Amino acid sequence: MTTAPLTNLWQATANAPTFARMHETQSVDLAIIGGGFSGCTAALEAAKAGLNVILLEAETIGFGGSGRNVGLVNAGLWTPPQEVEDTLGKAAGEKLNKALAGAPALVFNLIDQHQIECDAVRNGTLHCAQSYYHKKDLDKRLAQLSVRGAPVQMLDEAETQTRLGSTHFVASLFDPRAGTIHPLKFAQGLAKAAQDAGAKIVEHCPATAVQQNGAWRVATAQGEFTAKYVIIATNAYDHKHVRHPKNQFSTVQFFQSATAPLSEEQAAKILPNREGTWDCATVMTSLRLDAENRLILGAIGSLDHATAPFHKMWGRQKLRDLYPDLLDMPFTHQWCGKIAMTSDHLPKIMNFDGKGYAPFGYSGRGIGPGTLFGTQMVKALINQDESLLPLAPVEQYDEQMTATKSAYYECGAAAMHAGYPILKYAKIG
Repeated sequence: MTTAPLTNLWQATANAPTFARMHETQSVDLAIIGGGFSGCTAALEAAKAGLNVILLEAETIGFGGSGRNVGLVNAGLWTPPQEVEDTLGKAAGEKLNKALAGAPALVFNLIDQHQIECDAVRNGTLHCAQSYYHKKDLDKRLAQLSVRGAPVQMLDEAETQTRLGSTHFVASLFDPRAGTIHPLKFAQGLAKAAQDAGAKIVEHCPATAVQQNGAWRVATAQGEFTAKYVIIATNAYDHKHVRHPKNQFSTVQFFQSATAPLSEEQAAKILPNREGTWDCATVMTSLRLDAENRLILGAIGSLDHATAPFHKMWGRQKLRDLYPDLLDMPFTHQWCGKIAMTSDHLPKIMNFDGKGYAPFGYSGRGIGPGTLFGTQMVKALINQDESLLPLAPVEQYDEQMTATKSAYYECGAAAMHAGYPILKYAKIG
């Protein structure tokens, strides 16, 4: 079997709009560092509000986690809603849960409003249980989501297997609010919409310093400018020159492998409704189809690490087990990206004296939360009202042993993938 090159499918299938590469020295209302979901949405919201806004991206729009995402537009967080409320307190947890429940609607409304061509399909998602042991987790989530008004539904074994085209699952939790997109096209579309609204989008222009002394001073290799407000939206791809000293988190790598396009006959059996899916395993597996019927398989792990052979071997075995008819189907694209993971798996917003924010720690749920946070941070700055944020900002945030935690996640995923031939028979891995 030919080994797929390390190429990102989303980059290979996106047609990037043209953005500026240089900027003149100037004074702006809002400077945004980072061109992912949060930064681009913030630029769009600010430009529509009439602010003079500039967004600086060190590479290209969507280069980081946004352009390496699975593309699942989920409602809520990976953390169950009751745990969110237990961690933040009832009122704060309810506020965040309610805000994120509406995140898919925000994403798809922006797509419709600005005619963003990003292969959007809002047919829901399936959270799948590969054993009755794992179904207990889905039952808990169903109860917690239902009591909060979420229109979720538990699908039985027969329906689940029909929807996935695989016999390896016994139940699934269907969420009709959710869907799938081409994540890089979405980020690029947000940036283009922001540019059309008056924002200046500058690629290949890393900030070399961001300092606050009354107004913000933002330095780049091409010059420097001042800003009334700043949003640092680099998340897991934080730059050493702009990272707040207390903004710390662990990074987790997530890799994906895409097959060649399936035939029409194959696509009619595998995810025929085109839901995005993921399972309940300790090291989770994601599955989805793209617009050309490529099957995309994802999991925790890095392809830029010595452990990469274990992840690649697992991918071939997992594809064979889930879909035996695809045994000889080659992977044509493989890529990975970083996720910012906080210790409680909840996002944070750093507060810079009411004059700026830095969101981070979406913990694998970047599209909905990133889009929501980008929008609401701008509203909070314009109105000088932090109650408009989905969660209270923090003045400082510090985690210990983040490098050790990152190594633990990678080695753990590699061990699980290396032991997959044994663990699959136990039905708990």
